[in-house]
Amino acid sequence: MYFGPARAVEWAQDVVRLAAEHDSTSSGTVDLFVLPSMAVVPAVLDIATGTRVQVGAQDLFWEDRGAFTGGISGADLRDIGCTLVEVGHVERRRFFGEDDATIARKFAAAVRNRLTPVLCLGEREPGATDDAVADCIRQLSNALADLPDDARADVVLAYEPEWAIGRAEPADAQHIGEVTRALREYVRGHPVVAGSRVIYGGSAAPGLWTLIHESVDGLFLGRFAHDVTALRAILDEITAIESGVLS
Repeated sequence: MYFGPARAVEWAQDVVRLAAEHDSTSSGTVDLFVLPSMAVVPAVLDIATGTRVQVGAQDLFWEDRGAFTGGISGADLRDIGCTLVEVGHVERRRFFGEDDATIARKFAAAVRNRLTPVLCLGEREPGATDDAVADCIRQLSNALADLPDDARADVVLAYEPEWAIGRAEPADAQHIGEVTRALREYVRGHPVVAGSRVIYGGSAAPGLWTLIHESVDGLFLGRFAHDVTALRAILDEITAIESGVLS
């Protein structure tokens, strides 16, 4: 809710233009997705049609149809062209009272409707790396609780330590690396989410990718991507690393 509709559309247009012209995205090295507020999702879908930018939503309801005023149906999100949906963000927990049971039902609705869940995980307070990993694995296990026994899911796990969200700086690079490496190892052979990607969010900004790129599959950008020049700087950073200019 940082942008109103007109500004959000303008921003989406800028992102799509950047994705079309930047080597990292036009070549397919980088998969880029945006999750705008629900009021502008249809407009952003129109802008992104036929481009390399995927579009998703920030939330969904756990039922597809029924008397649920204000709910967002996963079936409808899929029908209008969304490919992803965010589940379990700390703000949904904090301001809307979503607990693990609610998140599990929403996660199941996303999978049922062939939407890739962007599942937010993270510890509440700074602490030991092992504790953070255990907390994230617990949250992931709880999120899978409502899936059928034979379910398989392609998931984007967004590691976002709660204490790092909205800060001037992200979490320490070593901490990020240790947690995300452990999560990648955990999901590699998981019977439900094997092959899922692990990305980092929580005050992620230009310069961070260089520090953590060996241990993580991507970045989950918030306010630092509101200026598309910052997003361009991150894509430049990725290109420099891929070409060996940075290491």
